[in-house]
Amino acid sequence: DLIAFIAFAVIAAAAARVAVISDRHAVEAARPALTDAGKASRGVLLMNPWSGGGKVAKFDLPAEARARGIEPIVLEKGQDLTELATAALDGGADVIGMAGGDGSQALVAALAAERGIPYVCVPAGTRNHLALDLGVDRNDVVGALDAYVAGRERTVDLATVNGRVFVNNVSLGVYAKIVQSDEYRDAKIETAARLLPEMLGPEAKPFDLQFAGPQGTAHDGAIVILVSNNPYRFAPGGFGTRPSMSGGVLGIIAAAEIAPGETETRGPGVRPIPGPFGWLEWSAPTFEVASSGPVEAGIDGEALVLDAPLRFETRPHALRVRIAPGHLGISPAAITEAMSARSLARIAFGREAPPASDPVPAR
Repeated sequence: DLIAFIAFAVIAAAAARVAVISDRHAVEAARPALTDAGKASRGVLLMNPWSGGGKVAKFDLPAEARARGIEPIVLEKGQDLTELATAALDGGADVIGMAGGDGSQALVAALAAERGIPYVCVPAGTRNHLALDLGVDRNDVVGALDAYVAGRERTVDLATVNGRVFVNNVSLGVYAKIVQSDEYRDAKIETAARLLPEMLGPEAKPFDLQFAGPQGTAHDGAIVILVSNNPYRFAPGGFGTRPSMSGGVLGIIAAAEIAPGETETRGPGVRPIPGPFGWLEWSAPTFEVASSGPVEAGIDGEALVLDAPLRFETRPHALRVRIAPGHLGISPAAITEAMSARSLARIAFGREAPPASDPVPAR
């Protein structure tokens, strides 16, 4: 059941963290290559003081930034984040970063990519999915600032929907509908619990979403479509994170109506689920969704309405990112894929104690 599934996912995630210590060499070999970048000459950090329950104030990020020679710009009511970031870049910023949620991260990262300027992700939001997949320690908000001082650099992909950049994913269908709810921001779990039974119950109808599946099969209607900037791992160990941020493809997942026999003829990309629906999962550099009208979407957790058709594209190696020297620079999913399944199972179920050791140093 769902509780058992969540419990297993938590165990697997914990095992992946322990395995960073126990399988040092595999993790080191799997880490994306990072090059020394040196200290920023004119580093700028934009900050959303309302994000993550007020982490900017909690960690006194303006003072921490100034102590490292970084110019802090704190967003105020009525100000436009894009305008502030553009002004900072026009003023000569050679490294720019964002302390806030993933929606804000995407806006500033898009501008950094346009200018070819290195970007720093500071995990001051609530969930910080981008930071997690970049290998930024989400519990070390202040430490992330060291990317400006002695950063290590790599390039990662961005993705777009109708020209708008997203760093994580775009959701259509059920989850997008939930994100549109006025109550969602203040009560995410309660809102989802109230709306999901109605949307997925016996009388539920697919959303007006048309697309071609992994083998080109036309699908008219879907419950859920998730398009991500590189595919997610949905297996134990690193569950819900991306093994790579530079694969040059979109990850596409859909729960949609399928034709009789399609699961047998279309291979592992299509799996049956209860009812007349199938679970489709594949990757591609581009993807398109049609609809008879505007489409509600959740873009990096932000509620928006987009004009159809929705055209998704990957932008390989579009963004230069800097990682603090004390952070791993590798996602939980990449860690899991670097380890042997046997080692992970032994650690997860307590049959092997990890050796005493320091965490793997960043390259």
